[in-house]
Amino acid sequence: MSTKRIAVTGMAINTPLGDTIAGFLDALLAGRSAITNWRAFDTTGIYSKVGGDNSAYDVQSKVKSFETRLAPDIHQRMRKLSTRIAWSSRLTMLAAADAWLDAGLDQGPYDPTRVGVVVAGHNLSSNYVQQNVEEFTDEPDYIDPFFSLHGLDTDHAGTVSEILQARGPIYTVGAACASGNTALRCAVDEIRYHDIDAVIVAGATLDFAKIDLHGMCLMGAISFQSFNEEPARASRPYDTAREGFVPSHGTAVLIVEDLDKAVARGARIYAEVLGVEASSDGNHLPQPHEEGQVAAMSKVLAQTGVAAEQIDFISAHATSTPVGDVTELRSIKQVFGKHAGRLKINAPKSMLGHTCWSAPTVESVAAILQMNAGQLHPSINIDDLDPEADLDICRGEAVPCDIEYVMKNSFGFGGINSVAIFKRYEG
Repeated sequence: MSTKRIAVTGMAINTPLGDTIAGFLDALLAGRSAITNWRAFDTTGIYSKVGGDNSAYDVQSKVKSFETRLAPDIHQRMRKLSTRIAWSSRLTMLAAADAWLDAGLDQGPYDPTRVGVVVAGHNLSSNYVQQNVEEFTDEPDYIDPFFSLHGLDTDHAGTVSEILQARGPIYTVGAACASGNTALRCAVDEIRYHDIDAVIVAGATLDFAKIDLHGMCLMGAISFQSFNEEPARASRPYDTAREGFVPSHGTAVLIVEDLDKAVARGARIYAEVLGVEASSDGNHLPQPHEEGQVAAMSKVLAQTGVAAEQIDFISAHATSTPVGDVTELRSIKQVFGKHAGRLKINAPKSMLGHTCWSAPTVESVAAILQMNAGQLHPSINIDDLDPEADLDICRGEAVPCDIEYVMKNSFGFGGINSVAIFKRYEG
């Protein structure tokens, strides 16, 4: 087994709570909600009315902000692509550029053939596809002439590769709401076993279409009944009134590198990625199972050599579904035993909503920022605590916490489980 250590050297974020990592952390610690009524589309005729809507994000102003920060050739490619590619791909491109700069890779030198791109997610541009289908129904020749390219998930990876000239392996990884952790797992493997120096791990925004949201309502997966007039209260993990998750837009990027090479080039190191492991439930339905979750958490502890008692903090999956929240807590108790009572646990989706495929990446950025700040954000909207939520879930307010090891849980539709462990870098 490879002994290469993996460093996180760059991070970027774009959610309704902000598009800078400092602003994002401040909003989380303040307990602000990102949830509003949907503005991306007319919700007449569908049940879903609330979500984390980032559709009004000013892409062109962001592109212009890179003019003095990026090399002229990179910025020229960005400007050209920013008016052509689908909206979700634009956000991926911008976050990748932010993370690239944050990692100091713009200073070079680096071998582009040893830089890869792994994009987390699938069916990413669903709204773009629906819009073109509607256009096609009215007049086939008026669809986007590049629809057959821009509608592909691989366009995210290709776009990032083009603007940053990353010429190593590029691909997308689909694992439902575990996609971000699964992409990180692939990135770790690329560095440890395939002679790659750095990987751009992009958790891409799922551009929800109305049919996606209505389908999730009919399946009983998302909140749509009680909080249309108070959207900020809709996402409420661990509360007895929770009624389903709240879909949300969100993009995040991690730059991961061979730690020795990162140190040699003088990179700032946010954290070490100790490992990412996965399991499945053997059930295609969105029905979380303790057995699969326990297997993933236990496997990553064993693979990394980290004792359960060393974990200080778990960034929970905690989607605000009646079954999911308590299933995860039961799984944590099985894995950690008595130590479960000493863990700090919080629920980023209480503020962010569920960014779905990108959630593990978005929430890993949040977890790493909290680890380095020595503060944990609150889990909000818990008015009536579920009796089964008897662990320390950081209810109601930010708390100080000395964190050396953090576990990030992610569990997706189809019985897909993936869990990562990060460690504070000591130098």
